[in-house]
Amino acid sequence: MEAIFSVLQVAIAVGLIFLVLMHSGKDSGLSGAFGVGSGQGPLGGGSMVERNLNRWTVFFAIVFVLNTILLLKKPW
Repeated sequence: MEAIFSVLQVAIAVGLIFLVLMHSGKDSGLSGAFGVGSGQGPLGGGSMVERNLNRWTVFFAIVFVLNTILLLKKPW
């Protein structure tokens, strides 16, 4: 059971890192390559995509914290 949660933790961490890098920063970062920060690009309008990106990032962060707590408590 611990192995399953550990593998899941790594997958969540990789996803969270990817989502954080997708956010547009001062220099548009990695998200500029996919058109997230601007109104143009393959992903459509910038504001809706940015809002959904924020939601997914928060969701992954919460799941990451909950999984970390489960790994620390080891209820099995």
